[in-house]
Amino acid sequence: MGPENVTTETKFILSGLAHHRKEQILLFVVFLIIYLLTVLGNLMIIILVQIDTQLHTPMYFFLSHLAGMEILYVTSSSPQLLAHLMAGNGIISITRCMLQGCSALSMGSTECLLLGVMAYDRYLAICNPLRYASAMDRKRQHLLASSCWIIGCLFSIINIVCISRHPFCGPNHINHFVCELQFLLDLACGDTKRTKAILNGLAAFIVLVPFSTILCSYSFILYSVFQMHSAAGWHKAFSTCGSHLIVVTLFYGTIISIYILPQSNTISDRDKQIAVLYVVVTPLLNPIIYTLRNKDVHQAVAKVLKRWRFKEKT
Repeated sequence: MGPENVTTETKFILSGLAHHRKEQILLFVVFLIIYLLTVLGNLMIIILVQIDTQLHTPMYFFLSHLAGMEILYVTSSSPQLLAHLMAGNGIISITRCMLQGCSALSMGSTECLLLGVMAYDRYLAICNPLRYASAMDRKRQHLLASSCWIIGCLFSIINIVCISRHPFCGPNHINHFVCELQFLLDLACGDTKRTKAILNGLAAFIVLVPFSTILCSYSFILYSVFQMHSAAGWHKAFSTCGSHLIVVTLFYGTIISIYILPQSNTISDRDKQIAVLYVVVTPLLNPIIYTLRNKDVHQAVAKVLKRWRFKEKT
């Protein structure tokens, strides 16, 4: 008996967020504005950290890396989403779908690790202020940041290599607006149990290790804060950590909703709505959250505006 003929799919069809043309055009305009604001907001943070010497601290060093990661993350998904909304269909080749999923996963994994590093940095600053300068010197900062980027990239490469081993010969419709490698594996032919087990184990590591670091760091921070007897100490600790806690809550809240809570075998409209939060909205909110009540950033912006006004007068 000869081998069965297998037709390998070469394209996927993303169902997107809307099916009516007017809704697609409206979403195109809204997401285009959000994308441009996201890039500009995060780019502003990077520029301010580079040009203002008062922001040359470990906290803002890691924040600039987070801002750069957000630009790359939103750029890995939004242009494709905008193109599909403009075209009115979600046809995408398997190669492009794999690359988009790989780049988005790489940036998402890097964000997990960066948020963990930022929590550890806050722990050192508040709980060990005397050792902070030596424990978080320039060399240590670059080592931690580069490790986050390298591990995030390696994680996504392992995922793409494992998934690409399986042919796609079944359904090619994906009820989503972006390519996510987790959902692509569900469409692969053959036995994917071993691949899913490997990727789930790696995903648990990349999510739980930074999350455990965040929980431990903030447990020590809260303990130290409760030992303080001055209102000024309380205010300084919470103002330093408040923005990071909000970002962590937004990021891990969406991750837990999508990847941890029990899900059905198919992607629901609820999953797509939650995905809009971490693909489109959260990268926009991060620069706003970190700069809204941050006096250091406000002073840096004021300095830049003064320089521009002075140049215009001269």
